[in-house]
Amino acid sequence: QVQLVESGGGLVQTGGSLRLSCAASGRAFSNLAVGWFRQASGKEREFVARIRWNTEYHADSVKGRFTISIDNAKNTVYLQMNSLKPEDTAVYYCAASTKSYCLGYGCYESVGFFEYWGQGTQVTVSS
Repeated sequence: QVQLVESGGGLVQTGGSLRLSCAASGRAFSNLAVGWFRQASGKEREFVARIRWNTEYHADSVKGRFTISIDNAKNTVYLQMNSLKPEDTAVYYCAASTKSYCLGYGCYESVGFFEYWGQGTQVTVSS
């Protein structure tokens, strides 16, 4: 079992920055694929970024503004969010997967690839 706890959300103005943290217990992040997703009100959960075997991948909508990183000593994954926009407003979720293989285009960025989820943290960007 993997337990995930997110923190760092809040209210920020357009153009501001936030750093989200995801702390894990029960398993080392270095052995997992870890992702960030977000879900805006009334919309489906969407992929934001993932890190797997020290390789990062970001959604086009956040590329150049958001950065996912990992601190193995703290067993924590971060999402640094810069140049925030109102459309970034959502509940942000950390997710982890023990799977080492996924078939199909976009599989590693899909909700179904990830087995463990945190409770989410709200990010609100005011205009």
